[in-house]
Amino acid sequence: MRYLYIALIVVLTALVLVFTVQNLGTVTVAFLTASVTLPLSILVILVYLLGMVTGGALFSVVRGWIQRARVRP
Repeated sequence: MRYLYIALIVVLTALVLVFTVQNLGTVTVAFLTASVTLPLSILVILVYLLGMVTGGALFSVVRGWIQRARVRP
């Protein structure tokens, strides 16, 4: 089983590297008065990570609301 996990990590790493190499073009992102120029692959990875963080936080908040709604004094 250990070798399966290692193989999956290697495959995932290879896919991320191929994605990064194929998306080296730069894009400019602007929000209000701020703007930043960075490679497309970095932008996609940052948006993915931001989605993971905000999705996890939202899940925690909703779970807390549900638990408090079930506990009635």
